[in-house]
Amino acid sequence: MTSSATRVVIGLDVGTTSAKAVAFAPDGSARGDAAAGYPLEAPAPGVAEQDPARMVEAALDVLRDAAAAARADGAEIAGVAVSTAMHGLVGVDADGRACTPLVTWADARAADEAETLRREHPEIHDRTGTPAHPMAPLAKLMWFRAHDPDTFAAVARWGGVKELVLDRLTGEFAVDHSCASGTGLMALDALDWDDEALELAGVGPDRLGRLVAPTDRLTLTADAAERTGLHPDLPVVAGGGDGPLANLGVGAVRPGVAACSIGTSGALRLVVARPVVDPARRTFCYALAPGRWVVGGAINNGGVVLQWAGEALAPDLGDDAAEALLALAAEAPAGSAGLIMLPYLLSERAPHWSPLPRGAYVGLTRAHRREHLVRAALEGVCQQLALVLASIRDAGNDIDEIRATGGFARSDLWREMLASALGLPIGFPRTHEGSAFGAALLGMQALELVESIDVAADLVRIEEVVEPRMDDAETYARALPVFAGLYEALEPAFLALQELATHELPPADAESD
Repeated sequence: MTSSATRVVIGLDVGTTSAKAVAFAPDGSARGDAAAGYPLEAPAPGVAEQDPARMVEAALDVLRDAAAAARADGAEIAGVAVSTAMHGLVGVDADGRACTPLVTWADARAADEAETLRREHPEIHDRTGTPAHPMAPLAKLMWFRAHDPDTFAAVARWGGVKELVLDRLTGEFAVDHSCASGTGLMALDALDWDDEALELAGVGPDRLGRLVAPTDRLTLTADAAERTGLHPDLPVVAGGGDGPLANLGVGAVRPGVAACSIGTSGALRLVVARPVVDPARRTFCYALAPGRWVVGGAINNGGVVLQWAGEALAPDLGDDAAEALLALAAEAPAGSAGLIMLPYLLSERAPHWSPLPRGAYVGLTRAHRREHLVRAALEGVCQQLALVLASIRDAGNDIDEIRATGGFARSDLWREMLASALGLPIGFPRTHEGSAFGAALLGMQALELVESIDVAADLVRIEEVVEPRMDDAETYARALPVFAGLYEALEPAFLALQELATHELPPADAESD
C-alpha cells in the first residue's frame, strides 16, 4: 500500500434484520460496501428473537467483503467503527457462548415488568433516559428473573448486540455509553451503571459489559483479523447505537436540526449538548458521543401500516401494491374527509410508551371509501410523529429543520404529507448510508481523520427540500389535538380488549428504525 492511498474507516452497522459494512473516506465517499440479511423470529405472540451467532457471523462476513472491496479500490483501511441495534438482550455463559436467543427491541413479553417500572419506579426513566417499556433490557432482565429463574441464574453475563460484536472482534465484552443508555441500566449523569436499576434487575456490574466511551479504541484480535482479512491490532472504535448514529448519517448534528426516518417503524431525534429528559417522560435521551446526546422518540408503526393497508384493504392490488396504494390515497383530500386512524397495529412507543394500544378508525361514515381509509392510515403515521415532535419541543428544545430518510421518501405524496403534518421543511439527502456512515464518522473523529463529527452537516448533501402545503398543514394542525385526545379516550377500551382477548392474532414481523 502506497502512502498516497486514501485512508478509510469501515462503518459496521449490525441492525435488526441485516448487517451492513461501508468503507468511507474523510470526504464522505464510499469506497466499498457489503450487506447480509438474517431473519427476525416471532415464534409466539409478543416474542421477537434472533439467533445471536448468525448475526455475529453476518457482521464478520460483511466486514470481510467491504474491506476487500475497499482495498480493491486502492484504499487503506485505518479502522473499524461499530453501530448496532439497541435494546436487545442476550445471556452468555462463562466461555462467552450465547445461552439465550437475542431478545430484540420488538419483544413485548416484559409488558407487566415495564408497567411495574412505570408505576412504582418512574424516577429510573429520569436518571437513565430510557422509557419504561418492554423494549428496555431492564424490563427484560426483570422478566427473566421472575419467569425463567434457572436461565437467569445460569447466565454469566448479560449484554446486547454491541457486546457480542465487540467481544468477537476485540475479545472484550464491552458496551459503549450510547448503547448502554438505551438499557435503562445506566445513569446519564454519571455514565455508570445505576444502583437502583441493577437491584431491580438482580445483576451486578460484573454480569454486564465494561462501559466505554463511543470514541474509545479497542484492537482487533488475531483470530478476528484472520476471519475478516484485516490487519491484527487494527483499531476498532466502540461506536454507538444505530438510532443516535442515524442523526450523523443524515448530517442532523447542528442545533435545531432533527432527523426523521420512516421505514417499517419510524423515529424523530434531535442532537443536544447535554442530557435532557422530558418531565412528562414522553421522550428518550441517549448518548451519542462525548458531549453529545440525542433526544426523541421512536414509533412502532411506520411503513408496516402501508403494508397492512395493502393486505387488508386492497388485496386485489397484488403483493407489490405500495405504488398503487399511494396513488389511491392521493385521490382523497388532506384530513381524509374527517376520518382519523390510530395506527397502533404493533402497539406503540413514543410518546405513550405502552403495549396496550390497538389500531382504530374513528369518524367512519358511509361516504368514506378505500382511498380515505388508506390516506387516513398514512396520515396517522405522520400525526404520531407530530406528537413526538411536540414532545421534544415541550421538553425545551427548538426544532426548525428536519432531515428525513427511509422507504417512505420514495413517495412524493408521503413526503408532502409528512412536511405538512410536522409544519416544517424537510430535507432529503442525496444518498443515505445511515448508521454505517454515522459510525464511520465517529471512528474518523476517534482516529483523528476529521476534526469532529460536526463535518457531517457539510458532508451530507441535501437533494430536495419539501415545504409544507399550507392548507394541508392547517388541516393537520386542527386534527392533531383530536388525534392526541383519542388515545386518552380509548385507553380504557385498549385495556379491556387486552383482557378480553383469548386468542391473539398471528405475530407480525418488525424492524428497527
